[in-house]
Formats: sequence, structure tokens, C-alpha cells
Amino acid sequence: MSNQQVQLNIRFKAKPGKKEEFRKELYSLIEEMSSEKAFISAIVSDDLDQPDDLIIYETWQGTRDSWLAEEFIKPYRKNYEKTLEDFIVDRSVSWLQPKAEWGSHITRQ
Repeated sequence: MSNQQVQLNIRFKAKPGKKEEFRKELYSLIEEMSSEKAFISAIVSDDLDQPDDLIIYETWQGTRDSWLAEEFIKPYRKNYEKTLEDFIVDRSVSWLQPKAEWGSHITRQ
């Protein structure tokens, strides 16, 4: 496995009244994907200025191409993708390549 990493920054705009239902689906997906060999981390955040928005920031070992070839095709992810139309009105994805890091445990108290 390469030392290269790829990050996905995904913004979801939930349908009115569907954010918490969607959050449960997203957390279930994260629980499953977190056992993948290439998975490094995921952080889910609420946008304080856009109350219907959820953002997930994922870090994976590999490249965008390897993620698309190996992770996006997983059966549990395909099932999740089918449910999205029930919960969201929009999704935008940014693909990032990390260049430097300063460590923290931002979600741990």
C-alpha cells in the first residue's frame, strides 16, 4: 500500500426535517467504512451558518483513483447511495491531497 493519502470533503444539504434521519444513515455508513483497510479517519460536522448542512471530512490511504476503484464499489456504499434521495437535496464533493499536518484530537474532550 502506498504512503499517499486522499481526503474527501463532502457537503450535504438535507431536506427540511430530514437532517437527523440522514445523520443516522451517515453514521451507519461511517461505522461500516471505518473497518476498511484504507480508512484513516472521518469527522462529521454541522455548519453553524447553514443548519440543514452536514459536512464529512474523510481521510483514506491511496489516491482518488484507488478510492473510486476499491471503496466506492462496496455493496454497503451502493445501498447507502440509493437512500440519499430520501434525505438530501444536494451534495458537493471536494477531493483533496494532504501536504502537511499538525496533530490534534479535535473531537475528543
